[in-house]
Amino acid sequence: MNETPTDTAAGPPPPLAAVVLAAGEGRRMQSSRPKPLHRLCGRPMLMYVIDSLAGTDTSRVAIVVGHKGDRVAKTMLEHVGDVAVDFVEQRVQRGTGDAALVGLVGLPDDDDDGDVLVLPGDAPLLRPETIASLVDHHRRTGAAATLLTAVMDDPTGYGRVIRSGDGSVERVVEHADADADERAVDEINTSIYCFRRNLLAPALRRVQPDNAQGEYYLTDVVSVLSGTGHRVEALVAFDSAETQGVNDRVQLAAAEAELRRRTNEALLRSGVTMLDPTSVFVDTTARVGQDVTLFPGVILQGATVVGDGTELGPNTRLVDCTVGDDCVIEQSTGRSARIGDRCTVGPFASLGPGAELASDVTTGPFYTADTAT
Repeated sequence: MNETPTDTAAGPPPPLAAVVLAAGEGRRMQSSRPKPLHRLCGRPMLMYVIDSLAGTDTSRVAIVVGHKGDRVAKTMLEHVGDVAVDFVEQRVQRGTGDAALVGLVGLPDDDDDGDVLVLPGDAPLLRPETIASLVDHHRRTGAAATLLTAVMDDPTGYGRVIRSGDGSVERVVEHADADADERAVDEINTSIYCFRRNLLAPALRRVQPDNAQGEYYLTDVVSVLSGTGHRVEALVAFDSAETQGVNDRVQLAAAEAELRRRTNEALLRSGVTMLDPTSVFVDTTARVGQDVTLFPGVILQGATVVGDGTELGPNTRLVDCTVGDDCVIEQSTGRSARIGDRCTVGPFASLGPGAELASDVTTGPFYTADTAT
C-alpha cells in the first residue's frame, strides 16, 4: 500500500544530512590528480557540490573517498570552512550502492530518523535552489525517496526513470540493462536523491549486483522501496544542464565556462563593468568592488581583491593580489603583490611575490618589482 503525503508544517523538519560520493578514480580525466580535486574557477570541483547544500538545513556531510582519499580529505579540509564534514573510505569500488552504504557510516546515529541527501561529487553546476526544491518536495510528499530527474533530448547512456500510473517512480533502469521501450523514455536519473534515512540502509542491504556491470547500483533502491509499498517521488530539474557530471577534460572545460558565465553575471549585477564579459576570467574566489571596470583579457585568480573604482586591463593578470581603490592597471601581471589606492601601473609592469606599492604611486612602462617599494 502506497504511503500518503505527510504535513511537516506542523512541527520542525526532520534532521537532514548528506552523503557525497567522491571515491571514483576518474580515469577519463587522464590525470594523476584525484577527480574531485580538479579545479574549476579556482576551487576544487567537489567544493561546488558542497556549496549546493547551502539552501538546505543540512547539518552534516559525509564524503566517501577512495582513490587517493588522503589527498582528497586534506585538500577539502582546507576549503570547507565551517561545514561539518567527515570522510569515509570505500576501499573497494563496488558501485554506487555500496558507496552510499559506506557513506551512511560517516553520519551520526542520533539523526537516523531524519532525511539524507545522496549526491555525486562530480556535479559542480548544481544550484542551491535546486537541491532546496528537492528537499522541499521530498518532505511535502512524505516520500520514502525522491529523485532529481531531468528530461534529455538524447538520453543515451543514462538510467531511465520508469513511472507507474499514479506518477510515482517504479524503478530506474540503467541504459545497458534497458530494453527498447525503456530506452525510448527521455526522463533520466541524475544520481541525486533525498531518502528517508531509516529506510535507506535496509533497502541498500537488499540490493544485488544482478546487472551488466556486476555492481551494486544505488538506483536499485528505488525498485526495492516501491516494491515494498513505499512511495518514491521524482522532481524534474528546471535546467537539465546543471545536473550533468564531469567525466573528462571536455566536460570540465564546459563546466568551467558555465561557472565563469555565472560569476561574470553576478559581478555585472553587483556594479562591475565589463566591456566584453566573454573575454574576462574571474575565479569564484576573487572579490571585486563596485564601479570597477574590467577590460578584455583581464584574468583575476586566487584570493585577488580589487577595490572600488579601479580599472583593470586590457590583458592584465593578477594572482592572489590586493589592489586598492581608484587604481589604473593595464597590460600588467602580478602575483601575491599589494597595490595601494590611486596607483597607476603599467603598461607591461610585472609585480612578483612580496612586491608592494604604496598609495598614489605611478610606475613607468615595463616596471618590475619583487619587493616593497
